Amino acid sequence: MCVCISQQEVLASGRHTRRRTPSCHWRHTISRTASSRTASSRTASRPSVRRRTALAALVATTAATALTAAAPVPAPPAPAHSASAAPAAHPSGLRISTAYELPGDRVYPEGITHDPRTGRLYAASYETGAVYRMTPGHRVAETFLPAGADGRHTANGLEVDRAGRLWVTDSTRGVSVYDLRSRRLLARFDVPGDAPFFINDLALTPDGTVYLTDSVRNVVHRVTPAQLARARATGGRGVLRPRFDLTGLLPSHTDRAPALNGIAAGPGGRWLLTADMIGGGLYRLDPRTGRASRVDTHGTRLRNADGLETAGNRMWVVHNADDALSRWRLSHDGSRARQEARRSDPALQLPTTLTRSRGTLYVVRSQFDRGGPMGPGTPRTPFTIAAVRGL
Repeated sequence: MCVCISQQEVLASGRHTRRRTPSCHWRHTISRTASSRTASSRTASRPSVRRRTALAALVATTAATALTAAAPVPAPPAPAHSASAAPAAHPSGLRISTAYELPGDRVYPEGITHDPRTGRLYAASYETGAVYRMTPGHRVAETFLPAGADGRHTANGLEVDRAGRLWVTDSTRGVSVYDLRSRRLLARFDVPGDAPFFINDLALTPDGTVYLTDSVRNVVHRVTPAQLARARATGGRGVLRPRFDLTGLLPSHTDRAPALNGIAAGPGGRWLLTADMIGGGLYRLDPRTGRASRVDTHGTRLRNADGLETAGNRMWVVHNADDALSRWRLSHDGSRARQEARRSDPALQLPTTLTRSRGTLYVVRSQFDRGGPMGPGTPRTPFTIAAVRGL
């Protein structure tokens, strides 16, 4: 899910930026991230430092791609968005309204998911690590997990599983698992070793297995139900292990440039899709064999691709730095994808991720470029989640 650098830090999840940053700077920040792992055990403030330096690499590289991102279906500029409960008509053709408000003036949200059992939505704060819960019929979200909960100072991707557990990625550590009823931390899985990493987005398959992208190592980690059960029985701690390594499959980017971002599961969890936000490639992952292959997208690249969402043979993609959303049709085996529509609208306010519930797309308006990790300025408060229709 995100990215950024120095005064142009890194967007918490490996994705975005509209600025250019010398490539030498992000190489330095990635190396600092690795060396800070040891220091992080000695100071509570270190996770925040690691988060910003690691993310810096992500923004530097996306900054360049933002200038060359393909936009097959350009849309004319839309007027500034004003918070309104009713969908507003935009030249892009999208119907955009404010679905929920998030409390706080430094939220800078990134991840989002919904619980199909209750209809509630959850959003994560890149800036503080807080998680918010949104209930249909209530415009203002409530704080579900406060900032700094369990030592977490950033939160990126979110998923709710069938057992009523909330999975929260932390780009500087790994993933934490919470019980939705008690809000209790059940387990945490960390990335081992001192090499740089950036745990970004995650996806669930029907059998309860979770897959997580690492935007720096360009691998996809896996946590199975058996591994979760074992971690809970042995002190609540586990280790993330890669299931897919896409290093040799991705095109050659700048040395160690972050690439993998969003991930989503296909029907029945028979395959997953993940996107290279720099090169614009889409990749199919086979959970049974551990094999990864490039998807035929008929010449259209998914540049600046952030969050992915699938439903049947359809996929929706957030293009963060482009303020854009696209819709794709997938082949039955996930080996081919064709873009059906793409719309860009500044009312999306630098979107990062999305979730689809009852035919509506709920899109995170990060505002990372307004006083957040992507640039100076003042954000429009309250931070909001948009309801998008018409795509």
